Amino acid sequence: MKEKELRRSLAVLPIGTVMKLTDLTARQIRYYEEQELVIPARNEGNRRMYSLNDIDKLLEVKDYLAEGLNMAGIKRIYAKKLAEKQAKQGKSLTDADVRKILHDEFIAVSGLSKQSQFSFRNNGL
Repeated sequence: MKEKELRRSLAVLPIGTVMKLTDLTARQIRYYEEQELVIPARNEGNRRMYSLNDIDKLLEVKDYLAEGLNMAGIKRIYAKKLAEKQAKQGKSLTDADVRKILHDEFIAVSGLSKQSQFSFRNNGL
């Protein structure tokens, strides 16, 4: 990894700083984490720490939302980017990767969310 990329991937920024840089609320940032669009590192005190790459991704998600895309569409874009990146590196998707992409697609098409799936399971449906 090049020095520049190494520095950009260091998780050194707390959520308060990220909020100021991205103009997002803490709740929005945590939601994007829940959606696995950004995965911050954790420090010894279990606080979220973000890198410059994380900030770039949050700003990109914000732009996609402003363009009218929904979460499912954004996830599809990132799944395609990941597949293309792995193809360039000569790596194929694992079975787990394919299952996750298909699962996300089925959820997006069906209109079900994680919350509604949970309620179905609890109701025995």
